Amino acid sequence: MKTMGADSQIADEKSAAAATRKQNLHTIIQVVGMLPVLILICIGFEFATGKFLTARNISIVMQQASINIVLATGLTFVILTGGIDLAVGAVLAVSAVTAVSMTLTGMPDLAIPLALLVGLALGAVNGSLIAFFRLPPFIVTLGAMTAVRGLSRLSANDTTVFNAALPFAWIGNSQLFGIPWMVIIALAVVAISWFVLRRTVLGVWIYGVGGNPDAARLSGIKVWAVLLFVYAISGMLAGLAGVMSAARTLSANGAQLGMGYELDAIAAVILGGTSFVGGIGSIFGTLIGALIIAVLSNGLILMNVSEVWQLIIKGLVIVGAVALDRYRNKGSART
Repeated sequence: MKTMGADSQIADEKSAAAATRKQNLHTIIQVVGMLPVLILICIGFEFATGKFLTARNISIVMQQASINIVLATGLTFVILTGGIDLAVGAVLAVSAVTAVSMTLTGMPDLAIPLALLVGLALGAVNGSLIAFFRLPPFIVTLGAMTAVRGLSRLSANDTTVFNAALPFAWIGNSQLFGIPWMVIIALAVVAISWFVLRRTVLGVWIYGVGGNPDAARLSGIKVWAVLLFVYAISGMLAGLAGVMSAARTLSANGAQLGMGYELDAIAAVILGGTSFVGGIGSIFGTLIGALIIAVLSNGLILMNVSEVWQLIIKGLVIVGAVALDRYRNKGSART
């Protein structure tokens, strides 16, 4: 009997050790995320082109990723609550048009604040419709994407607004200690957002709403306030991305600017480990996801891959990101 008891205890200890190892592996995968994939892609492009891992090209990749990083960071807040914001590309366009237009009307000091305010207001409208009227986020932001695109075209008179002497051009074309300002701004947004999500009560509420909105409501969390906040932040960061885009090109086109940007941002968020069903994800993961998208675009250009095939490959990456999200959440009741 003693032998049987000892064998049972040993079996239990082995089972517990196996469970611990599995949990530790899962934790490591969550922390590291897609970073190994990013590294492998970079190495692959370096072997294929011989000029990918140069200081100049890395700087270009970071600048190309900056706008998507800012957009995807805002979307991370939204997707963590189980929502979606399809309007960020259109909000980017109207904010860029607003910023450039203000510099042409003799009020350049108001250009950036007004662009951010426009993005914030549009995001707040979406959040209000979702929080107070319980409308589906997909439908609300899909409608907003169309309406705001029309607004951006109207604001620019269906032309390209251009200012060769744009006062805030330094944001898109200058550096600080050798680091482009666009990169600095993007990383600052990531750092602040990480702090909000991981070191504040508001961050706990956001994860709570995404994990189970009904339970969050019963525990005293003001779900409506959280939803209003995340959509407003997504809009404001889209406005900031619009300022960065305008600063880069000294112009803004209401019809074309930002087209498809929302897809790149969503792909970056999902590739980074944030779940479509909400409650799971991190800003660091989103940063890695955005870099993967930028590296793919840059590497394919260096390999002289045609634009048509670039679109096909990026589309497959987006589908793969959704499939990866489904796999990560396999077995969950909320999938």
